[in-house]
Amino acid sequence: MTAPPVLLLTRRDVAALLHLDDCIAAVETAFRLQGEDRAPRPGVLGYPAGGGGFHIKAAALTVSRSYFAAKINANYSENPKRFGLPAIQGLVVLCDAESGSPLAVMDSIEITILRTAAATAVAARSLARPDSRTVTVYGCGNQGRSHLRALARVLPIARASVYDVDAGAARSLARTLADELAFPVEAVADPAAAARSSDVCVTCTPSRRAFLRREDISAGAFVAAVGADAPDKQELEPALVAAGRLVVDSLDQCAAMGELHHALAEGLLDRGAVAAELPEVVAGKKPGRLTSDEIIVFDSTGVAIEDVAAAAAVYERACAAGRGAALDLCRAT
Repeated sequence: MTAPPVLLLTRRDVAALLHLDDCIAAVETAFRLQGEDRAPRPGVLGYPAGGGGFHIKAAALTVSRSYFAAKINANYSENPKRFGLPAIQGLVVLCDAESGSPLAVMDSIEITILRTAAATAVAARSLARPDSRTVTVYGCGNQGRSHLRALARVLPIARASVYDVDAGAARSLARTLADELAFPVEAVADPAAAARSSDVCVTCTPSRRAFLRREDISAGAFVAAVGADAPDKQELEPALVAAGRLVVDSLDQCAAMGELHHALAEGLLDRGAVAAELPEVVAGKKPGRLTSDEIIVFDSTGVAIEDVAAAAAVYERACAAGRGAALDLCRAT
């Protein structure tokens, strides 16, 4: 049997092939399969480095065929200012999970941007109030942009606020998305005041210090905490995490590096206080929102099941479109 050629897919290729709606659908299917015990639990390995760090996230998933993917990402939040480089960059290696043959090597930037927002959109369908109309997004980089686009697809948003420590970035994002989306988008200067008037709050910043407090969040709000993907990152005060009904993408990951990690460290709750993992909710094994006035916090550290779902979608579209450079990596001579 001859191993198939390996596709090399650039960031431009991935951006052309991976559409947000398709990514949301792929991620939702992956969570459902995991929640139904039809996909193994994903794994993660972190390696800190000066000024940033690396992580390797791996998972397997059977959709049209059996796939395995490993994503190697570097996360250096000061890269844009210091070097003019993306804060997050890396590669995804996609393999056939039955034979082990590598199928594709692709840039990870677009996959990470879209699959993270897709996971929040999937969570919002079950955890936000269905009539949520106001949203504030904290962090106005790629994640802020993709999150607002994703939320607009699953909730009846009528007004959005965006906040960033760089006020210029917030104004720029507001201008860009106000022209694109069917509702007004306003750059705001007071993060707490914006939160108090929002049905949905999404934090996707590199913050290492909590900036949203329990008293900032109104009854019935949905808070998606996305930025804390390393033990030293934090966006929510632990009292807010402990006060709300807590749903996580992965209990083990969130206990090690998410907002849950900080609440555990302060002794405000234990792992048993977590209401559910998102795959359990998507699969219908545990309930989503129970009442209209409960605060629900979604702790999202980013799990590899999202990466393999997105990478598989990219690969199948690339094969159908004849896109990507074919590499014969396995030939011995």
